[in-house]
Parts: sequence; structure tokens; C-alpha cells
Amino acid sequence: MKTKSIFIAMMLVVFTFLVGCNSDNQASDGSEKLTVYTTIFPLEDFTKKIGGEHVDVKPVFPAGADAHTFEPSAKTMSEMASADAFIFTGVGVEGFADKAKEVLGNEDVKIVGAAEGIELRPEGGESDHDAHGDEHSDEAHNEEHDDEHSDEAHDEEHSDEHSDEAHNKEHDDEHSDEAHDEEHGDEHSDEAHDEEHGDEHSDEAHDEEHGDEHGDEHTQDGHEEHDHSNGDPHVWLDPTLSITLAENIKNALVELKPEAKEDFEANFETLKADLEKLDTEFKETVDSAKTKKLLVSHAAYGYWENRYGLEQISVTGLSPTQEPSQKQLTEIINTAKENEIKYVIFDQNISGKIAEVVKDEIKAEALVLHNLEAATEEDVKNGADYFSLMRQNLETLKKALN
Repeated sequence: MKTKSIFIAMMLVVFTFLVGCNSDNQASDGSEKLTVYTTIFPLEDFTKKIGGEHVDVKPVFPAGADAHTFEPSAKTMSEMASADAFIFTGVGVEGFADKAKEVLGNEDVKIVGAAEGIELRPEGGESDHDAHGDEHSDEAHNEEHDDEHSDEAHDEEHSDEHSDEAHNKEHDDEHSDEAHDEEHGDEHSDEAHDEEHGDEHSDEAHDEEHGDEHGDEHTQDGHEEHDHSNGDPHVWLDPTLSITLAENIKNALVELKPEAKEDFEANFETLKADLEKLDTEFKETVDSAKTKKLLVSHAAYGYWENRYGLEQISVTGLSPTQEPSQKQLTEIINTAKENEIKYVIFDQNISGKIAEVVKDEIKAEALVLHNLEAATEEDVKNGADYFSLMRQNLETLKKALN
């Protein structure tokens, strides 16, 4: 009898252990959890807050990753292919997103662009002091070429050069088309350059054909994976726009697991109220500040300009790889000195070497704003969430603006 009791006790222990091992994949009602992969930290945090016990959230980005340049491993992509959903911004910040959509599109994985429905702030918005924003405006273009051509002469010269009629007339007597291509293949006259090299156009042709898609930041070798041609992707830093991110996540979870709709809706409403409160805190902080100007290493904070009236002077563009020319760097330093800026704001996950040059030149102090693209190891250790990190940012703003 004693041996039988010991056996039963051992079986109960084994059963309890097995249930415990499986509990992470089960909701309290016994149904399986949804497995959801997310990219930037706010999407991870919002999905956890809305999904609650019904969702197992797995971040694609490791701690401290740069969202603009990170590429997941083949192993991670394989694991993502077996998930229920992949949630990303859908506005160009994740460099690997197109590849992921192509791979996951062949699997039964719901792909969710959380920023769907948000109108992006144009790159180099009206109040943006980013030196890259107006790089190819007509004014900057004319100023750059002022010693070579007046506006009238410039237009006249290039309008004739690039018309098919002028091209044919100039070369008709000298070369047949075949001879022209053979003789001038390696030469880069304006006409041959435009015809043969597509994206390697002169500034004028480049601007006409590509609009704002590619400035000097996006050279031919440049960063297709960081294509911000549709505008500023850093929407999650605006608490009000983050409500839309959260709502799109909630809708996707409801579609995947309609039986948990009531829980998802309730959790979303709580999150929405918290975001509205945070928005009020940002407004109060900026409204009471002595200055509205920020010198930042990375142009991630444009939505704070739109929402709260801040003015960011940025060293690099929307992607940290978009570095300024020497002329632009000089303009940034002069602007900082004219406005007596005492702080240079760095990102938590980007080195900002050029911003260090600016800091030393203007003898400023370094501060850090968290762009929330990815949590740091310390953030993970401390159990940080979207709100704790954004309130850290508020403390940084209070110091930088006062």
C-alpha cells in the first residue's frame, strides 16, 4: 500500500510538471495562445498589453538593435513562418520587412502593418530643421549652381540638352546611334548619363524622376532597406498616433481570436486612456519650456514638432545612415551656436559619431532620448514598458528645454 501511494504521488508530480511546461502556451480558458512576432518595442509592448493571457509575443529585434539596419537570421525567419501573426510598422522603418512579407506570404501568417491609416509626416516637414530636408529644394539647387548658371540659363541649357530632338540634332552628323553608344559608352555626358544610368542622374533629372524619394542620403549604393520615401516612419513617438497603432493591433487580434474579443477591447481601452494621459503630459512639458529647440543626432522626433511645437535640428536624417555633407555640418554647428544650444541629444542605440563632433565643437553636454525602436538590455532587466521609457524622455526634455 505504501509503495502504491508513493507511485501515485510521483505520477502527480510528473503531471504537474508537464502541465506547467505547457501552461506558457495555454490561456487560462484552456485554449492555445496566439504566437505573434513583432518588430519595434512599442508594437511588442502594445501587443502584450492588449493580448494579455491570450497572446505569446516574441520580439524580432534583440536588445539594443537598430531597426533601420537589423536583419533577422534564417532561423528567426523560419520560426516566424510558424507564427499566427507578424506585426510591423509598415511604414519603412524595418529594413527586412519586404523580405519577411515575401517569405511569410506563402505561409498561414497574418501580416499586420500597425501604422495603416496614419498619414505620415513628410520628410523634412514645414518646421523641420533637419539639414537634409531642403537639400534638393529649388532654392538650394539654384544656390548650389549659382556660379555656373542663372536660373534662366540653367533651364534653357538643360531643357535643350535632354530633349530627344536636341540630342539627335547634335549627334546625327557625327555618329550613328550605334557609333554614339560605342564611342560614348564610358563617357558621362549629361545625355548619355541620363539615358544609361537611370538612378545616377544629374541633380535636375534625379529630382524630376524621383521627387523626394532619394536625396543625397539615398545614393545608388544607398539604403534601399531604409526607404523613407513615404515620409517620417517614427509615428510611435507620438502618443496620439500610437492609439491608431494599438487599435490596428487590437483589430488583428480580434480577427485571429474572436472568442477573446471582449478581453482585447477592454485592454485596448485601458491602453488608449494611458496614451491620452501621456499626450497631456508631453503638452504640459513643452508648453512650460523656455525654448522649443532640440539638437538631435537622429531626426526621429519630427512628430513632436507637429504635435507639441518643438523644433528639431538634426545631424543625420530619418535613418542614422543619412549623414550630412561638410557644408551641412557647418550649417548645423552655426545654427546651434546662434541659438545657444547647450545639449546634443543622442539615441540609446546609435553611436552618433558625427553628433559627437558637433557636441565638441559647440562645447555642449550630451543627453539621451530613447527612440523606442528596441529596448536595451537594461530596459529588459528593469521591466521597462512604453510608458516608463516615454516618461524618461519627458525628463530629458525638461532638462534640454530649460
